[in-house]
Amino acid sequence: MTESFSFTHLDPSGGAQMVDVSTKTSTSREAIATALVQTTPEVIRHIEQALVKKGDVLAVARVAGIMAAKKTSELIPLCHPLALTKVTIDFTLDATLGRIALSASCRVTGPTGVEMEALTAVSVAALTIHDMCKALDPRLTINQIQLQQKTGGKSGLWHRESNTGADSND
Repeated sequence: MTESFSFTHLDPSGGAQMVDVSTKTSTSREAIATALVQTTPEVIRHIEQALVKKGDVLAVARVAGIMAAKKTSELIPLCHPLALTKVTIDFTLDATLGRIALSASCRVTGPTGVEMEALTAVSVAALTIHDMCKALDPRLTINQIQLQQKTGGKSGLWHRESNTGADSND
């Protein structure tokens, strides 16, 4: 009996299953996800001047995000375990607006993408900032967690159009 490969999370009886990617070609893949932490200008100044009592907020958030990316398959059901080749977490602080823009980039060479790893990394990094700063600003919010770009695989390059809200496959 020849098995037909279908890239779906549903088995023949409609139950959940991990997608079989064994027939997919390994390619270099990257995904970038972003998030926005909204707080007060005072909290941003505390972070910039290393005055947060729990420690170096951005260093801890960066490590937390990287660790989370590596454990994505343990957190997200049916997600493939991946041997990530690179994970970066970047922060842009704006004290005037009381904002921290976060960006997470994940890379792998494999048969499946790293979108979930990038989204998990940026989410956990933002949650870590929240945890470390909640005593300074209990109203701190985490917003706009989203995939910005992915490359590799059959679909090639996809990126979110920032001005129109539209999506693009190049």
